[in-house]
Amino acid sequence: MSHHRRQSTNHIWMTEPVRFHCNVQTMPTNTYQSPDNQSIEDIQSRAASEFRTLRDRLIAAGITVTTTLGEADSPDDIFPNWASTHILDNGERVVVYYPMLNENRRLERRDFMKDLLERTYHVELDLTHHESHNRALEGTSVLWMDRLNMVAYCSLSARTDTELAQQWCGHMGYEFVPFETKNHADKPVYHTDVMMSIGTKFAVICYECILPDYRDHVRAILSKSGREIIEIDMRQLRAFCGNILELVSKDGEFKLVMSQSSFDAYSPDQIAIFRKYVTEIVTAPLTTIQTYGGGAARCMIMELF
Repeated sequence: MSHHRRQSTNHIWMTEPVRFHCNVQTMPTNTYQSPDNQSIEDIQSRAASEFRTLRDRLIAAGITVTTTLGEADSPDDIFPNWASTHILDNGERVVVYYPMLNENRRLERRDFMKDLLERTYHVELDLTHHESHNRALEGTSVLWMDRLNMVAYCSLSARTDTELAQQWCGHMGYEFVPFETKNHADKPVYHTDVMMSIGTKFAVICYECILPDYRDHVRAILSKSGREIIEIDMRQLRAFCGNILELVSKDGEFKLVMSQSSFDAYSPDQIAIFRKYVTEIVTAPLTTIQTYGGGAARCMIMELF
């Protein structure tokens, strides 16, 4: 295994929202969103407060956070899923840009943000031209990357063009593990990072939402990774227990970030497993962001490797 490979990073990107509210364009594929039932100003002010609390707690936990400010025409820019960064086996640091399904999510990939990334990263792959044909591959949201074993897990949905996912895996040297899912509303889980998460020594997955035809295969591949596996059920899936992320602090300690609702929905036994592998679980209440955005802690973070 290359000495450059690590599962988790100590530096992250977060985008503070300017006009966060329910994105009606994304609702048809995201069953976790609720329509705005109060003023957008109120929703934005609560979301911004939740955002800052999470950001400040991550900084206090020793995570380096680069923050940019979103813009008013993209209600979901709090979820920077439009790029991923990688360290190649030769040590080169690269960025990949992804095509988004909905028009107002495509706006999130701002030129000034790309310029910021390209000061550090070389553009390895840019798939964004596929948006003109309405083909999407929504970054780390749809590709759960086991960076140590070079495996990409992928819940198939409207946000994931299978051919583009295969193309990504071929280019980046990852094994492609696609599967179909059904959530509580009998729809595909729109993003893979809602139903699973991979840390250095552990993995979380909701096998229950994976269709039976795929379940054994996914289980076999994940078991082969040697990680301790924490299974979550459909109720925990809805509480965003899958939408969590391992990070590394400045002093090299493993931390785990999740929303308060995720933490509350985990059993004490499951929390005890996490505590074997991380020194701290960083939590913050993300009720507003989860309710109107249909995403939680993991969705709010772009990892900078």
